[in-house]
Amino acid sequence: MYDGTCCRIVHDGQLTDRFNIRTGVRQGCLLSPFLFILAIDWLMRETTKGVKNGIQWTPWTQLKDLDFADDLALLSHSQTQMQAKTTALNKLPESIGLRIHPAKCKVLRVGTQTSEAVMIGDQPLEDVEAFCYLGSKIDQEGGTSKEIKARTGKAQAAFTTLGRFWKTRDISLKTKLKIFNSNVKSVLLYGCEAWNASTMCIKRIQVFINRCLRRILRIKWTDKIRNKSLWERTRQIPAGDEIGRRRWRWIGHTLRKPCGSITKNVLDWNPQGKRSRGRPRGTWRRVKDNDVEDSGHTWNHVKRMAQDRERWRGFVDGLYPAPG
Repeated sequence: MYDGTCCRIVHDGQLTDRFNIRTGVRQGCLLSPFLFILAIDWLMRETTKGVKNGIQWTPWTQLKDLDFADDLALLSHSQTQMQAKTTALNKLPESIGLRIHPAKCKVLRVGTQTSEAVMIGDQPLEDVEAFCYLGSKIDQEGGTSKEIKARTGKAQAAFTTLGRFWKTRDISLKTKLKIFNSNVKSVLLYGCEAWNASTMCIKRIQVFINRCLRRILRIKWTDKIRNKSLWERTRQIPAGDEIGRRRWRWIGHTLRKPCGSITKNVLDWNPQGKRSRGRPRGTWRRVKDNDVEDSGHTWNHVKRMAQDRERWRGFVDGLYPAPG
């Protein structure tokens, strides 16, 4: 299928001569993504085959890696296991024309005292306290404050880019709010279903949203208006309620997934390890459990309820009412 594939490149306004493509997949071909995923799937199966070097996921299985296209996250309990897995992963790609870029690889250590570097060949990989994976910031402490700060910055950039649009008087408020929800708010709340947001973080998000809405409505900073009135005029709900609605809609979708789904298993997953002394940190699971308790149901009852979509919508509306 790829025999005789050629390419030409534009350089300084001129086309180069044709040259043959001997590696990779054809750009624009409908089969290319599927073929690439097959290659990555084979690569990871060979890397982890017959070795228990992941994290305990269920009493019978381990979770060894998370993959999305060529964005791979390796999971291990120890530095020795991680080094062995990284070494194996570094050797196999060359057989199918792929290569790992060490500078793009990061190591995140959670609850470990080992500081020995993980190596690719003779090059040590960088240790970080947080890194971006699939658009979300993964933090060593497990919090969401850094992610929310990054999201707010990206949403501010998206809002500023549309500055002239917000000032235009020829466009209706209804249209502006649709664009705000789709182009700005979607950036701000990306991945919020998995957030464990503190009260301070939610307040920061709400302040940003209110500032944007006031600008869209042409309300000066010296003019006083109640937040409730601002939300009613723009058909918005408080940021905490919006995040809660999205979280429980996602939980419903997840609970309807087939048995064995990684995302479904994680809802009941009990991480291994010992908790440090002091007050327990707030976790996503505690947020979920508090909502279930407030609803007057048990978790098992909620899981059965999720199978009925109409009933589930009523349950979510009861927890967090939809915008007017």
